[in-house]
Amino acid sequence: MSAAVATETRPRRLGAGGRPYRIGVIPGDGTGPEVVGEALRVLDTVREGFEVELEHFDLGAERYLRTGETLPDEELVRLAGCDAILLGAVGDPRVPPGVLERELLLRIRFELDQYVNLRPIVRYPGVKTLVPHHADTDVDMVVVRENSEGLYTGGGGFHRKGTPQEVAVQESINTHHGVERLVWYAFDLAMRPGRRRKVTLVHKTNVLTYAGDLYQRVVDEMASAFPDVETDYAHVDAACLYLIEDPSRFDVIVTDNMFGDIVTDLGAVIQGGLGIAAGGNINPQGISMFEPIGGTAPSETGRKTINPLAAIGALMLLLHELGQDAAADRVDRGIRFAVSKMTSMRAGEMGFSTGEVGDLVIEGTSA
Repeated sequence: MSAAVATETRPRRLGAGGRPYRIGVIPGDGTGPEVVGEALRVLDTVREGFEVELEHFDLGAERYLRTGETLPDEELVRLAGCDAILLGAVGDPRVPPGVLERELLLRIRFELDQYVNLRPIVRYPGVKTLVPHHADTDVDMVVVRENSEGLYTGGGGFHRKGTPQEVAVQESINTHHGVERLVWYAFDLAMRPGRRRKVTLVHKTNVLTYAGDLYQRVVDEMASAFPDVETDYAHVDAACLYLIEDPSRFDVIVTDNMFGDIVTDLGAVIQGGLGIAAGGNINPQGISMFEPIGGTAPSETGRKTINPLAAIGALMLLLHELGQDAAADRVDRGIRFAVSKMTSMRAGEMGFSTGEVGDLVIEGTSA
């Protein structure tokens, strides 16, 4: 393990000098502004003992369609000056696939070096899912997904495109430095209060013998530095089976970019759906961005039927990252109160409107 990773800490440089926290807000497209609006209402309720300044960004499909811009350099500089970023969602069927994903979202992740995609997967008591479980506590894990390498780097290309002899190559780029810092984060997370000190590597080492070997060697090396953490391994296909049959076997999962993208959506199914699934793009020593993972849901736009809990959960993660744990815990209480009243996590089936769910969370923050 390198000295840089071994000595890495989580410094709280945010809000330094007693100034307000500067939170960048990207409401985005579709239902993004609706759910972000509810999250900001909750933030205003739990904000005690610290101040925030909201800096709003006009980024997403509407700006692209209006100006042809995705993420101008000056906007990236503004984002880099924030203490944290709250993202609603970006995407629109009027924009060609990949434009906003690669030129906006991935660029933010890469340029701000948000190398950890953090996905807590928790099933709140009483939440109905497509998969029956034995106890309310059997779904409680965190997926630590690599967020800046792998297949998402864009490596590869075409040969003889558009001909019967076409060849398409997509390269997975994995560096020892990138894997090491990710795995260190996973082991450190497993040692934090509330976790069960177990790290499971999810990969496909029997087929992806180069990248898989790198990940496995780094996990084995890291285990010696964290003797109190149990290590385990599961092929990604088997892990998908275990997530359904026995989710309690997982505490902290560490995996690569592509496998993590897939596994976390399955995780949303076992926790109640995309309506409650939140995540973070983490730079432990820089600027992190938090978001609901469900996308823009254009069919629900303007109907007041979208579930805002994922965005409110993203706010909870943001507050924890800022070190405002008491405020984050109040948000958690509010979410638990809201789900105890709701009939479903699915849009249009919640038993409440979007704003009414926000009201329930606010009511529950004082419970």
